[in-house]
Amino acid sequence: MADFERAVSEDRTITRKKVTFKNGELDMAGVQFAPAKMKSGKKYPAIVVVHPAGGIKEQTASLYAYRLAQQGYIALAYDASHQGQSEGQPRLLEDPANRVEDVRSAVDYLTTLPTVDREKIAALGICAGGGYAINATMTDHRIKAVAGVATFNYGDGIRQGWRGTGTAEEQRAALEDLAEERTAVANGAKPTMLPYVPDSVEGVTEPDMVEASEYYRQADRWRHENSPNRFLKSSTDKIYAFDAFDGIDTLLTQPLLLIAGSEAGSKWHSDRAYKEAKSAKELFVVPGGTHMSMYDKDVNKAMPKLVEFFGKQLKRSAN
Repeated sequence: MADFERAVSEDRTITRKKVTFKNGELDMAGVQFAPAKMKSGKKYPAIVVVHPAGGIKEQTASLYAYRLAQQGYIALAYDASHQGQSEGQPRLLEDPANRVEDVRSAVDYLTTLPTVDREKIAALGICAGGGYAINATMTDHRIKAVAGVATFNYGDGIRQGWRGTGTAEEQRAALEDLAEERTAVANGAKPTMLPYVPDSVEGVTEPDMVEASEYYRQADRWRHENSPNRFLKSSTDKIYAFDAFDGIDTLLTQPLLLIAGSEAGSKWHSDRAYKEAKSAKELFVVPGGTHMSMYDKDVNKAMPKLVEFFGKQLKRSAN
C-alpha cells in the first residue's frame, strides 16, 4: 500500500479527492479519481468501482480506480454502507441487499456531477464486489456495461464453500447455528464477529486463503485500520438468501466482462455468470493468475482488457 500511495501522490496526470454522497439517510464515503487536465465543459465517462467483501475503498478498489483515471475515466471507489468510513448501523454488517443499493447510490452521485456523461456510466467490481456490481446492473439501466474481476457470488460462496464443494447438510447445520446466534443476541448476548479471511497463514492449506491473509493482514501488503477482517455473524442468513446471478439470463441486457485467474479457486463463479448471461459477454482468463493476484499483482494483466471493454462499450478511445 505504501508504494501505491507514493505513486498516486507523485502522479500529476490524475487527481484524487475524498467525497461523500447519500444512500438514503446514510452518508457514504468515497474516493474519486479523475484525469488532472479535464477540459472545461466536456463530459467524461465514469465508472463505479465496488470493493470486495472485507475490503475498503483504499485497497484494490482504489488501485483499479486510479488506473482507470489514468485512461481518462472519472472513477469512484467507496466504502460499503455499515463499513469503513461510510455510515450505517450496526457496524460491520455485510448485507447483499444493502451492498447492491450502495452501487445504485454511487451511480446516483455520479449523475449529479457536471463533468460526468450520464449516458456513459459503467461498473466494475472485484471479488464479491463483482457479484454486487453485476446484480445492480441487472436492474439499473443507467449502468451501460459491467465488469467483474475475480468475481465472487457471495451467496453461492457461503452456501457451497470456496471451491463449490459444500453439502446441503453443512448448509443446514450452519443455518441452525445462526438461528442460535440470533436467539442469543435477542436475549442480550454480544453479537459474534466472524473473520472474512484467516488472520494468519498458520495451518491454512487453501492457497487462495493463504494469499488472502497475506493481502489483508500483512503490514507490507494492503492491511488497513478500516479493514478489520470482521463481519457480523448475523449477516450470514442474508448472504445465504442472496444469489448475485439470479435472473442474469433475462435481466442483464448490458455487456458483461469477466476476468479471472486460471488458478483461482473462485473461477467457478465467473464460469457460471458467463454460462448463464445472454447479453454480449466475454470471459478473459489470466494464465497463472489466482484469486488474490487480481487484486494487485496482476492488475497490469487485467487493465488492457478493461480498457478495451470500457472503451468499446462507452464509445471512447483509451487516449
